[in-house]
Amino acid sequence: EVDLEERLRELDLRSDSDVPDVPPPTDSTPEILKRALSGLSARWKNWWIRGILTLAMISVFFLIIYLGSFMLMLLVLSIQVKCYHEIITIGYRVYHSYDLPWFRSLSWYFLLCVNYFFYGETVADYFATFVQRREQLQFLIRYHRFISFALYLTGFCMFVLSLVKKHYRLQFYMFAWTHVTLLITVTQSHLVIQNLFEGMIWFLVPISSVICNDITAYIFGFFFGRTPLIKLSPKKTWEGFIGGFFSTVVFGFIFSYFLAQHQYFVCPVEYNSETNRFVTECEPSELFQMKKYSVPPLLQTVLGWETVNMYPFQMHSIALSTFASLIGPFGGFFASGFKRAFKIKDFADTIPGHGGIMDRFDCQYLMATFVHVYITSFIRGPNPSKLLKQLLILQPEQQLSVYKTLKSHLVEKGILQPSLRG
Repeated sequence: EVDLEERLRELDLRSDSDVPDVPPPTDSTPEILKRALSGLSARWKNWWIRGILTLAMISVFFLIIYLGSFMLMLLVLSIQVKCYHEIITIGYRVYHSYDLPWFRSLSWYFLLCVNYFFYGETVADYFATFVQRREQLQFLIRYHRFISFALYLTGFCMFVLSLVKKHYRLQFYMFAWTHVTLLITVTQSHLVIQNLFEGMIWFLVPISSVICNDITAYIFGFFFGRTPLIKLSPKKTWEGFIGGFFSTVVFGFIFSYFLAQHQYFVCPVEYNSETNRFVTECEPSELFQMKKYSVPPLLQTVLGWETVNMYPFQMHSIALSTFASLIGPFGGFFASGFKRAFKIKDFADTIPGHGGIMDRFDCQYLMATFVHVYITSFIRGPNPSKLLKQLLILQPEQQLSVYKTLKSHLVEKGILQPSLRG
């Protein structure tokens, strides 16, 4: 009995009320905005601050789109690191009084390990011809997964060695905290980049749909909101939720129409090893070629049209927008529950009126997974370009064997003449 009591003391069991509060973030609103809006009520002051900063962020986003795919990848990486930092910092602030050894160092070490693994996989998939020309990279790619595992194993052993009596439970809490944070941030950002390689439109439409839903749901809720939606987020209303849904579907449909007209947005992003640049040039697939559709009889009487011309991708945009507006917000509700658990209003105070970067991208991570699953399930087919890159890595004997097998197959199909044998 005494032994059991000692063990319970060592585990340092605590209730939620015993968990230290996270210090509230400071107000980072620029002084010029504070002075300009000093005469307004707190509600309208927050409206204007959010509005101005939203327009500024959208402008920067458009500039990065103009700069190209590589800058978008750097943006995704930067957001990933910042989101990871915000979540890990909350854990550190909650448990800093226990002085857990190596916690922050190991957290950042694991981030480097996981990024090394995922970005190495991306290099192997999309930069095969570039890697083939450099012997050092060939070694790293060939043993990439073994190296990644060895790096992670090193961190794992360091964690075990850092365990301190009386803090075991808290240390395992933080170990789990780090790994869940990695799952939320790094894995999802990797999927965002995978979506980008399928074509910039698969990156822009989902992200813009979430942003549009965020903005329109806020506007509808601000002006018409009366009915609370969910207890986790008291300011969310049914009026905002429904208004955001219809606005997002319409926006996604129209936005897709304009993007589908340009190769820059619809072609897969590929790396040209000769020019050392990312290129977006191709013959657009059927998804991005205008087609004629029959209007359902019920709508014919309303619209007065029997047929309508549109891009097939616009139909897919409805599915993407629907997910962004109906399921995507649950990422925000999840984040709200997380913040309530630790008695904080925002993840950080990086963006005045908005909170931290994670506060703005909590819905994007769910969206990234959905888009990746959607592409692999309903869109993606065999990729000749990717297959060719893999063939070029093979040894000459293996390439010759593939050539003979393919030639024999084409002759059997009647595509090549039997006279070409030999």
